[in-house]
Amino acid sequence: MQIFTNNFHNNCKCEEAVKVAIEVGYRHIDGAYLYENEKEIGQAIREKIADGTVKREDIFYTGKLWSTFNTPEMVPSALEKSLKSLQFDYIDLYIIHTPLSLKPGDDLFPVDGNGKLIFDNVDLCATWKAMEACKDAGLVKSIGLSNFNRRQLEMILNKPGLKYKPVCNQVECHPYLNQRKLLEFCKSKNIVLVAFSALGSHRDERWVDQSSPLLLEDPILNALAKKYNRSPALVALRYQLQRGVVVLAKSFTRKHIEDNFKVFDFQLTEEDMKAIDSLNQNLRYDPYLDHPEYPFADDY
Repeated sequence: MQIFTNNFHNNCKCEEAVKVAIEVGYRHIDGAYLYENEKEIGQAIREKIADGTVKREDIFYTGKLWSTFNTPEMVPSALEKSLKSLQFDYIDLYIIHTPLSLKPGDDLFPVDGNGKLIFDNVDLCATWKAMEACKDAGLVKSIGLSNFNRRQLEMILNKPGLKYKPVCNQVECHPYLNQRKLLEFCKSKNIVLVAFSALGSHRDERWVDQSSPLLLEDPILNALAKKYNRSPALVALRYQLQRGVVVLAKSFTRKHIEDNFKVFDFQLTEEDMKAIDSLNQNLRYDPYLDHPEYPFADDY
Protein backbone atom coordinates (compact mmCIF):
# COMPACT_ATOMS: atom_id res chain seq x y z
CA MET A 1 0.00 0.00 0.00
CA GLN A 2 1.20 3.53 -0.71
CA ILE A 3 0.50 7.07 0.48
CA PHE A 4 -1.25 9.33 -2.05
CA THR A 5 -0.18 13.01 -1.99
CA ASN A 6 -2.86 14.63 -4.16
CA ASN A 7 -3.53 17.86 -2.28
CA PHE A 8 -4.08 21.21 -3.97
CA HIS A 9 -4.53 23.30 -0.81
CA ASN A 10 -1.85 22.92 1.84
CA ASN A 11 1.64 21.87 0.79
CA CYS A 12 3.02 22.22 4.32
CA LYS A 13 0.36 19.76 5.46
CA CYS A 14 1.42 17.42 2.67
CA GLU A 15 5.09 17.63 3.69
CA GLU A 16 4.24 16.71 7.28
CA ALA A 17 1.98 13.85 6.15
CA VAL A 18 4.79 12.33 4.08
CA LYS A 19 7.15 12.46 7.05
CA VAL A 20 4.54 10.82 9.29
CA ALA A 21 3.84 8.14 6.68
CA ILE A 22 7.52 7.25 6.45
CA GLU A 23 7.74 7.08 10.25
CA VAL A 24 4.72 4.74 10.35
CA GLY A 25 6.26 2.44 7.73
CA TYR A 26 5.06 3.56 4.31
CA ARG A 27 7.74 3.40 1.65
CA HIS A 28 5.77 3.99 -1.57
CA ILE A 29 4.93 7.67 -2.08
CA ASP A 30 2.62 8.60 -4.97
CA GLY A 31 3.00 12.11 -6.36
CA ALA A 32 2.65 14.09 -9.60
CA TYR A 33 3.65 17.33 -11.27
CA LEU A 34 -0.05 18.23 -11.32
CA TYR A 35 -0.30 18.21 -7.52
CA GLU A 36 2.21 21.08 -7.29
CA ASN A 37 3.82 19.72 -4.14
CA GLU A 38 6.86 17.78 -5.33
CA LYS A 39 9.20 20.29 -3.69
CA GLU A 40 7.60 19.59 -0.31
CA ILE A 41 7.56 15.82 -0.87
CA GLY A 42 11.25 15.85 -1.76
CA GLN A 43 12.02 17.93 1.32
CA ALA A 44 10.10 15.50 3.57
CA ILE A 45 11.88 12.47 2.13
CA ARG A 46 15.31 14.09 2.40
CA GLU A 47 14.64 14.96 6.06
CA LYS A 48 13.75 11.34 6.86
CA ILE A 49 16.91 10.22 5.03
CA ALA A 50 18.98 12.75 6.97
CA ASP A 51 17.67 11.59 10.36
CA GLY A 52 18.43 7.96 9.51
CA THR A 53 14.82 6.72 9.27
CA VAL A 54 15.30 5.53 5.67
CA LYS A 55 17.78 5.47 2.83
CA ARG A 56 16.91 6.78 -0.64
CA GLU A 57 16.79 3.22 -1.99
CA ASP A 58 14.13 2.37 0.63
CA ILE A 59 11.72 4.91 -0.87
CA PHE A 60 9.70 4.17 -4.00
CA TYR A 61 8.47 7.43 -5.48
CA THR A 62 5.91 7.59 -8.28
CA GLY A 63 5.82 10.71 -10.45
CA LYS A 64 3.52 11.53 -13.36
CA LEU A 65 3.86 13.17 -16.76
CA TRP A 66 1.09 15.77 -16.93
CA SER A 67 -1.13 16.08 -20.00
CA THR A 68 0.35 19.38 -21.21
CA PHE A 69 3.69 17.57 -21.64
CA ASN A 70 2.51 14.54 -23.64
CA THR A 71 4.24 15.78 -26.79
CA PRO A 72 7.32 13.50 -27.07
CA GLU A 73 9.76 16.41 -27.28
CA MET A 74 8.46 17.75 -23.96
CA VAL A 75 8.76 14.54 -21.92
CA PRO A 76 12.44 15.04 -20.92
CA SER A 77 11.86 18.63 -19.76
CA ALA A 78 8.77 17.62 -17.77
CA LEU A 79 10.74 14.90 -16.02
CA GLU A 80 13.58 17.34 -15.35
CA LYS A 81 11.11 19.75 -13.69
CA SER A 82 10.01 17.01 -11.30
CA LEU A 83 13.57 15.86 -10.58
CA LYS A 84 14.60 19.45 -9.84
CA SER A 85 11.64 20.02 -7.50
CA LEU A 86 12.22 16.74 -5.68
CA GLN A 87 16.03 17.18 -5.75
CA PHE A 88 16.30 13.52 -6.79
CA ASP A 89 18.72 11.91 -9.23
CA TYR A 90 16.01 9.54 -10.43
CA ILE A 91 12.33 8.68 -10.03
CA ASP A 92 11.40 5.08 -9.23
CA LEU A 93 8.24 5.00 -11.34
CA TYR A 94 7.19 7.58 -13.93
CA ILE A 95 3.75 7.25 -15.50
CA ILE A 96 1.70 9.05 -18.15
CA HIS A 97 -0.96 10.75 -16.03
CA THR A 98 -3.80 10.51 -18.55
CA PRO A 99 -4.23 9.56 -22.22
CA LEU A 100 -5.87 12.95 -22.73
CA SER A 101 -3.39 15.46 -24.12
CA LEU A 102 -3.82 19.17 -23.43
CA LYS A 103 -2.42 22.23 -25.19
CA PRO A 104 1.23 22.69 -24.15
CA GLY A 105 1.96 25.71 -22.01
CA ASP A 106 2.15 26.99 -18.45
CA ASP A 107 -1.54 26.42 -17.67
CA LEU A 108 -2.25 23.02 -16.16
CA PHE A 109 -5.81 23.17 -17.57
CA PRO A 110 -5.70 25.40 -20.66
CA VAL A 111 -9.13 26.69 -21.66
CA ASP A 112 -10.55 28.72 -24.53
CA GLY A 113 -12.67 31.87 -24.32
CA ASN A 114 -15.70 29.76 -23.43
CA GLY A 115 -13.95 28.02 -20.58
CA LYS A 116 -13.63 24.72 -22.44
CA LEU A 117 -10.48 22.65 -22.20
CA ILE A 118 -8.11 22.93 -25.16
CA PHE A 119 -6.95 19.49 -26.21
CA ASP A 120 -3.92 18.52 -28.26
CA ASN A 121 -3.60 15.67 -30.75
CA VAL A 122 -0.63 13.56 -29.64
CA ASP A 123 0.48 10.08 -30.69
CA LEU A 124 0.75 8.35 -27.32
CA CYS A 125 2.97 5.66 -28.83
CA ALA A 126 5.50 8.40 -29.55
CA THR A 127 5.06 9.65 -25.97
CA TRP A 128 5.77 6.13 -24.74
CA LYS A 129 8.95 5.97 -26.83
CA ALA A 130 10.10 9.16 -25.10
CA MET A 131 9.31 7.55 -21.73
CA GLU A 132 11.42 4.55 -22.71
CA ALA A 133 14.30 6.91 -23.49
CA CYS A 134 14.03 8.36 -19.96
CA LYS A 135 14.37 4.86 -18.57
CA ASP A 136 17.37 4.14 -20.79
CA ALA A 137 18.97 7.35 -19.53
CA GLY A 138 18.66 6.11 -15.94
CA LEU A 139 16.40 9.01 -14.94
CA VAL A 140 13.53 6.65 -14.10
CA LYS A 141 13.64 3.04 -12.95
CA SER A 142 10.25 1.95 -14.31
CA ILE A 143 7.54 3.44 -16.52
CA GLY A 144 3.79 2.99 -16.53
CA LEU A 145 0.37 4.45 -17.32
CA SER A 146 -2.61 5.99 -15.58
CA ASN A 147 -6.28 6.22 -16.58
CA PHE A 148 -5.79 4.06 -19.69
CA ASN A 149 -8.60 1.77 -20.82
CA ARG A 150 -8.08 -1.62 -22.45
CA ARG A 151 -7.99 -0.26 -26.00
CA GLN A 152 -5.40 2.32 -25.06
CA LEU A 153 -3.33 -0.25 -23.17
CA GLU A 154 -3.37 -2.54 -26.21
CA MET A 155 -2.23 0.36 -28.39
CA ILE A 156 0.91 0.72 -26.26
CA LEU A 157 1.47 -3.04 -25.91
CA ASN A 158 1.20 -3.47 -29.69
CA LYS A 159 3.45 -0.52 -30.50
CA PRO A 160 6.03 -1.47 -33.14
CA GLY A 161 9.47 -1.60 -31.56
CA LEU A 162 8.13 -1.67 -28.01
CA LYS A 163 11.14 -1.78 -25.71
CA TYR A 164 9.51 -1.73 -22.27
CA LYS A 165 5.90 -2.56 -21.53
CA PRO A 166 4.07 -0.55 -18.85
CA VAL A 167 4.51 -2.01 -15.37
CA CYS A 168 1.25 -0.56 -14.06
CA ASN A 169 -2.00 1.21 -14.85
CA GLN A 170 -3.32 3.56 -12.17
CA VAL A 171 -7.09 4.09 -12.30
CA GLU A 172 -10.03 5.09 -10.15
CA CYS A 173 -11.11 1.88 -8.44
CA HIS A 174 -13.34 1.22 -5.42
CA PRO A 175 -16.33 -1.02 -4.57
CA TYR A 176 -18.70 1.23 -6.56
CA LEU A 177 -16.33 1.06 -9.58
CA ASN A 178 -14.48 -2.23 -9.16
CA GLN A 179 -12.91 -2.32 -12.66
CA ARG A 180 -13.28 -6.11 -12.80
CA LYS A 181 -12.75 -6.48 -16.55
CA LEU A 182 -9.82 -4.06 -16.64
CA LEU A 183 -8.23 -5.84 -13.68
CA GLU A 184 -8.55 -9.20 -15.43
CA PHE A 185 -6.98 -7.77 -18.58
CA CYS A 186 -4.11 -6.16 -16.69
CA LYS A 187 -3.40 -9.40 -14.82
CA SER A 188 -3.33 -11.29 -18.13
CA LYS A 189 -0.59 -8.91 -19.34
CA ASN A 190 1.31 -8.82 -16.03
CA ILE A 191 0.43 -5.16 -15.56
CA VAL A 192 -0.24 -4.10 -11.96
CA LEU A 193 -3.53 -2.30 -11.43
CA VAL A 194 -3.14 0.59 -8.96
CA ALA A 195 -6.29 2.04 -7.37
CA PHE A 196 -6.77 5.71 -6.61
CA SER A 197 -9.92 6.99 -4.88
CA ALA A 198 -10.02 3.57 -3.22
CA LEU A 199 -12.20 5.03 -0.46
CA GLY A 200 -14.55 6.74 -2.87
CA SER A 201 -13.54 10.39 -2.88
CA HIS A 202 -12.59 13.33 -0.69
CA ARG A 203 -15.58 15.03 -2.30
CA ASP A 204 -13.92 18.27 -3.36
CA GLU A 205 -16.79 20.46 -4.58
CA ARG A 206 -14.72 21.56 -7.60
CA TRP A 207 -14.52 18.02 -8.94
CA VAL A 208 -17.08 15.72 -7.34
CA ASP A 209 -20.85 15.65 -7.76
CA GLN A 210 -22.10 16.29 -4.23
CA SER A 211 -25.20 14.18 -4.88
CA SER A 212 -23.12 11.04 -5.47
CA PRO A 213 -23.39 8.38 -2.73
CA LEU A 214 -20.84 8.22 0.07
CA LEU A 215 -18.97 4.94 -0.29
CA LEU A 216 -17.97 4.72 3.37
CA GLU A 217 -21.61 5.00 4.44
CA ASP A 218 -22.56 1.89 2.44
CA PRO A 219 -24.53 -0.57 4.64
CA ILE A 220 -22.61 -3.65 3.46
CA LEU A 221 -19.21 -2.08 4.12
CA ASN A 222 -20.40 -0.93 7.53
CA ALA A 223 -21.77 -4.37 8.40
CA LEU A 224 -18.42 -5.95 7.51
CA ALA A 225 -16.62 -3.26 9.47
CA LYS A 226 -18.68 -4.17 12.51
CA LYS A 227 -18.03 -7.89 11.92
CA TYR A 228 -14.25 -7.41 11.97
CA ASN A 229 -14.17 -4.49 14.40
CA ARG A 230 -12.52 -2.38 11.74
CA SER A 231 -13.49 0.83 9.96
CA PRO A 232 -15.38 0.79 6.63
CA ALA A 233 -12.26 2.37 5.10
CA LEU A 234 -10.10 -0.57 6.16
CA VAL A 235 -12.63 -3.02 4.73
CA ALA A 236 -12.58 -1.16 1.39
CA LEU A 237 -8.77 -1.17 1.35
CA ARG A 238 -8.54 -4.83 2.34
CA TYR A 239 -10.94 -5.73 -0.48
CA GLN A 240 -8.54 -4.30 -3.04
CA LEU A 241 -5.47 -5.98 -1.60
CA GLN A 242 -7.12 -9.38 -1.74
CA ARG A 243 -7.97 -8.78 -5.42
CA GLY A 244 -4.31 -8.16 -6.18
CA VAL A 245 -4.75 -4.41 -6.55
CA VAL A 246 -2.15 -1.95 -5.23
CA VAL A 247 -3.92 0.71 -3.18
CA LEU A 248 -3.30 4.44 -2.86
CA ALA A 249 -4.39 5.73 0.55
CA LYS A 250 -4.77 9.51 0.82
CA SER A 251 -4.54 10.67 4.44
CA PHE A 252 -3.14 13.73 6.17
CA THR A 253 -3.55 12.98 9.89
CA ARG A 254 -1.27 10.67 11.86
CA LYS A 255 -4.25 8.70 13.17
CA HIS A 256 -5.65 7.93 9.71
CA ILE A 257 -2.20 7.16 8.31
CA GLU A 258 -1.56 4.72 11.17
CA ASP A 259 -5.07 3.23 10.94
CA ASN A 260 -4.74 2.55 7.20
CA PHE A 261 -1.57 0.57 7.86
CA LYS A 262 -3.65 -1.90 9.90
CA VAL A 263 -5.12 -3.25 6.66
CA PHE A 264 -2.72 -6.19 6.92
CA ASP A 265 -4.13 -7.35 10.30
CA PHE A 266 -7.25 -9.17 9.05
CA GLN A 267 -8.64 -11.05 6.05
CA LEU A 268 -12.04 -11.03 4.35
CA THR A 269 -13.77 -14.32 3.53
CA GLU A 270 -14.78 -15.35 0.02
CA GLU A 271 -18.38 -14.52 0.91
CA ASP A 272 -17.34 -11.07 2.11
CA MET A 273 -15.51 -10.44 -1.15
CA LYS A 274 -18.56 -11.46 -3.18
CA ALA A 275 -20.75 -9.15 -1.10
CA ILE A 276 -18.45 -6.22 -1.85
CA ASP A 277 -18.25 -7.22 -5.53
CA SER A 278 -22.04 -6.86 -5.67
CA LEU A 279 -21.76 -3.16 -4.82
CA ASN A 280 -20.33 -2.30 -8.23
CA GLN A 281 -22.39 0.28 -10.11
CA ASN A 282 -19.73 1.72 -12.45
CA LEU A 283 -19.87 4.98 -10.51
CA ARG A 284 -17.00 7.31 -11.37
CA TYR A 285 -16.25 10.12 -8.92
CA ASP A 286 -13.56 11.71 -11.13
CA PRO A 287 -15.46 13.88 -13.68
CA TYR A 288 -12.36 14.69 -15.74
CA LEU A 289 -12.49 11.24 -17.31
CA ASP A 290 -16.16 11.58 -18.21
CA HIS A 291 -15.19 14.03 -20.93
CA PRO A 292 -16.42 13.06 -24.44
CA GLU A 293 -12.80 13.11 -25.62
CA TYR A 294 -12.25 10.11 -23.36
CA PRO A 295 -14.86 7.32 -23.74
CA PHE A 296 -13.39 5.27 -20.86
CA ALA A 297 -16.66 3.61 -19.86
CA ASP A 298 -17.24 2.35 -23.38
CA ASP A 299 -14.10 0.21 -23.43
CA TYR A 300 -13.12 -0.59 -19.86
